[in-house]
Amino acid sequence: MDQPQNTETPESLALRLLAMINRNWTTQALYVTAELGLPDLLASGPQTSEHLAQATGVHAPSLHRLLRALVTLDIVRERADGDFELLPMGALLRSNGAMSLRSCALFMGRNQWQEWGHLLDSITAGQSARQLLAGTAGSWRLSQNPERAAVYDQAMVELTRLIAPAVIQAYDFPDLRRIVDVGGGHGELLVAILKANPEACGVLFDVPHVIEQGQQHLASAELTHRCECMTGDFLESVPGGGDAYVLKSILHSWSDEQSIRILDNCRRVMPAGAKLLLVERIMPERLGVSAADQAYASGDLNMLIATGAKERTEAEFRVLLASAGFHVTKIVPVAGTFSLMEATLV
Repeated sequence: MDQPQNTETPESLALRLLAMINRNWTTQALYVTAELGLPDLLASGPQTSEHLAQATGVHAPSLHRLLRALVTLDIVRERADGDFELLPMGALLRSNGAMSLRSCALFMGRNQWQEWGHLLDSITAGQSARQLLAGTAGSWRLSQNPERAAVYDQAMVELTRLIAPAVIQAYDFPDLRRIVDVGGGHGELLVAILKANPEACGVLFDVPHVIEQGQQHLASAELTHRCECMTGDFLESVPGGGDAYVLKSILHSWSDEQSIRILDNCRRVMPAGAKLLLVERIMPERLGVSAADQAYASGDLNMLIATGAKERTEAEFRVLLASAGFHVTKIVPVAGTFSLMEATLV
């Protein structure tokens, strides 16, 4: 159905568009807030901008301007006495918060900021900005840049933490006794699955530097006895013998050819009756102007500049899975723009 005709005046449209054009300031404001550790400093109570500037070693008048800007974003509140007080959303930028998004702010503002500045180049060349800038789309995650990799990996933990409870609620795991989390990072999703299904055991599979953190996370969750950690490259092989193979936000980072390689590696080691579980954004065939549609669109462009890959529609997923010998048996909404797609061997 066609969208209703817009009745806004040219002036109101111009103001709304100008707000969109200027929206980039919020990314940097939140990044600098996280980088300076302001939420951690404010966790003990309200403070003056001068005291915060002294603690962070920055120019006090300029920091005061940043703090006033953060007031408009619901991050802090300026009290009548002039002190600044941390608000609940600002607390989500603390380094040790239960639902912290600090690493997401750091990664977007520090690392991916430059890549977004090359969106035009990605559109022109059909390649990732990362590849155009560095000559490769993915090696920064490995030993070449361990600091950046650490921020990225923790950001993925933070994003997975947001939807893990919804995955557990949306999908029934009880009959799946051995669950292999392919590219499972620090194990945030697998830990949630194992806690909700005490009869199941798990295999956390990722590259070595990520698995080190995964082992610590499993130990802190007291699940070491129920989960094996294995290292490797899912473009080469994956562990065998699983009743379920979980791939959360994996395929959207890879081309169709590479995704089929990953799926082929799963298919080769999956026993009869095993299930493939993809947790991904499933792009609508047509986009509108809702907040959800904007999230789909930004995620898709993000994959273009980051890896040269894309978010896929349901039809594209079905074709991709069929090419690797899988048949889609179920699709359930999870949370936000994410869905869980269940597939079995053909």
